Amino acid sequence: MVRRERGFSLPELLMVVAIIAILAAIAIPNLLQALNKARQKRSMADIRSIATAWEARATDLGKYNAAGAGYLGISEPVTMDNLALSLQPTYIKAMPTHDGWTRDFYAYVDLPWGDATETSQRYVIASSGRDGVVNAGQAMGPFSSFDCDIIYANGTFMAYPQGMQVGN
Repeated sequence: MVRRERGFSLPELLMVVAIIAILAAIAIPNLLQALNKARQKRSMADIRSIATAWEARATDLGKYNAAGAGYLGISEPVTMDNLALSLQPTYIKAMPTHDGWTRDFYAYVDLPWGDATETSQRYVIASSGRDGVVNAGQAMGPFSSFDCDIIYANGTFMAYPQGMQVGN
């Protein structure tokens, strides 16, 4: 009795490769979109954490500035290092300084950070989004692009992702 070993034919192998390629073409864009959506959500959560700590400090001191291109008329930049020195460890254990795309967050107040005579009453915390470009003219409200800035001001998200995101 002769046993015949048989392998796969070339058309069968090509068909399997084609099916895998089709599945990859569907899955990879969805994976990239999910990763960018997760980066946005992480950035928003970190911004909320910073804002909560900053507001707790403002409750204690009665102002957002220290005893040192903007948004919404709030144009005095605050370095994340200065903000971290003021908030850690009393108001937040470890302050996040980078968004989901590993770019620095931006913070602004309405008066100079080091001004001891004036009391700042407004602040902004922002992420420049996937493109890393700070857009001072960012439209407020919901947006559908990963490149738009995420802007949080005085307890409210002013520019934020909502709904289906587009990859452009």
